[in-house]
Amino acid sequence: QVQLVESGGGLVQPGGSLRLSCAASKTIVSIASVGWYRQAPGKQRELVALLTRGLTKYGDSVKDRFTISRDYAKNTVSLQMNSLKPEDTAVYYCYANDVITITTILSGDLWGQGTQVTVSS
Repeated sequence: QVQLVESGGGLVQPGGSLRLSCAASKTIVSIASVGWYRQAPGKQRELVALLTRGLTKYGDSVKDRFTISRDYAKNTVSLQMNSLKPEDTAVYYCYANDVITITTILSGDLWGQGTQVTVSS
């Protein structure tokens, strides 16, 4: 089965930047949606950024600070996070929906294992 593997998390100071990457374990032929969610302790998992059929949606709290992008050749999706705030601290999960690879059809949601982002002085 295709897997999503996140990387790039870590500790950063407020106002700093991080770039998260999510790599698919197989070459993507088609994908309905791909993006990032996050979950802070005691909070519900929330939308960070999502690409759906070429359209981009950002969570209100990250709009104009975060940028999602895809590298089709590398089968990755990245999240550039700028002007980070302590409230951005969370586990960030790569997400995909209705993934089709050369050998796999996945109808439904696919989640990565998550990568920790901590914004603190």
